[in-house]
Amino acid sequence: MTRARTSPTSHRRHKKILKLAKGYWGARSKDYRRAKETVMRAMAFSYRDRKNRKRDFRKLWIIRVRAAAMLNGLSYSRFIDALSKGSVGLNRKIMAELAVHHPDIFAAVVQKVKP
Repeated sequence: MTRARTSPTSHRRHKKILKLAKGYWGARSKDYRRAKETVMRAMAFSYRDRKNRKRDFRKLWIIRVRAAAMLNGLSYSRFIDALSKGSVGLNRKIMAELAVHHPDIFAAVVQKVKP
């Protein structure tokens, strides 16, 4: 019986990892062993940071809405409370967009919900 070789399989596997490691510095892009370590670490970071990106953007929106609400004489917590009580269907992302790009519209929303 002929011997089954793993050469084509491992070559494909190595090529796949080295393709992902393209652009890395030094041996990290040339040497399979180093490239595999780096690619696995990079993939772990990218998975983690896809989750963290959502948190970071929410923080940014809150900071922007807070700053704009303060300019209109209202604290962030009172503004969000007034939004929910006034049943305004705008979320933090949209409010942050209004605060940055359309401050006049944001001010109108604040005046509408102001207690």
